[in-house]
Amino acid sequence: MKYMLGCIACLFSLAVSAIEITDDQGFVVDMPHPPQRVVSMMPSITESICMLGKCELLVGVDRYSNWPASLAKLPTLGGGLDPNVEAILALKPDLVLVGSAPRTSERLRSLGIPVFSLNAKNYSDIFRILDRLALILDVPQKEALNIWTKMNQAVDSAAQSLGSPVPKLRVYFEVNRAPYAAGPSSFLGETLERLGVQNIIPLEQGPFPKINPEFVVNANPDVIFVGDKNFAGMTDRPGWSEIRAIKEGRVCIFKEQQADVMVRPGPRIAEGARAIAECLRDKGYGAPVKLDQ
Repeated sequence: MKYMLGCIACLFSLAVSAIEITDDQGFVVDMPHPPQRVVSMMPSITESICMLGKCELLVGVDRYSNWPASLAKLPTLGGGLDPNVEAILALKPDLVLVGSAPRTSERLRSLGIPVFSLNAKNYSDIFRILDRLALILDVPQKEALNIWTKMNQAVDSAAQSLGSPVPKLRVYFEVNRAPYAAGPSSFLGETLERLGVQNIIPLEQGPFPKINPEFVVNANPDVIFVGDKNFAGMTDRPGWSEIRAIKEGRVCIFKEQQADVMVRPGPRIAEGARAIAECLRDKGYGAPVKLDQ
């Protein structure tokens, strides 16, 4: 009888662990049990997994996943758009997590590898992904909510560190030197809004639009945010030396490690908000930080 009850309990446990869930490409993924060998091909997804306390499930990551430092011991498997499929196959993962890369997903699925796509563009997507990962990895979903709550509180603290908002301060955030910009509907755009500044990119252009450099010249922003790699050659663009932000030395140039955090829609987004707020204070906007903060 005890053996029979034990077996029934085991079956019940397996039934509870099994899930059927739809990914962001519309594919329904059946998981009879939580994955034990996970490959992540997106840095923000990698960071979310580790923040949920499941770093030990990772057996391989993409070339850009560099946080936490413990990931350095894992095999790197190319990028989300150019994965090393042979290396992924050799790791025998029971789940590969990808961003918005339909061709990568299709190729891996054709080889019988379970794939789950997650794509974040704004704050609500970040929470949705944390919540889904908690479900997939068998983490209490309250943990995802706790991470989300602390993240939001930290962004609020960054905004409060500036004192009174500066609604007329017009800013431009370049995420790639094509150039691609952070629009108001992106997670970066939402961070800028919460910090009390005005994005020069119109809402209707989408989260991360490719823009005409002349548009920025005509918009004439007060402050420009850019990573150090993307800053190279910016002032040599036609007309850009006359932009107010460049003429008056109000360009926030973020080091590679900071820029990485800023452009990743993951659980460390508040670090990016703090860096932006700090630079705004350095450029003369907002209140000075008190020593007891």
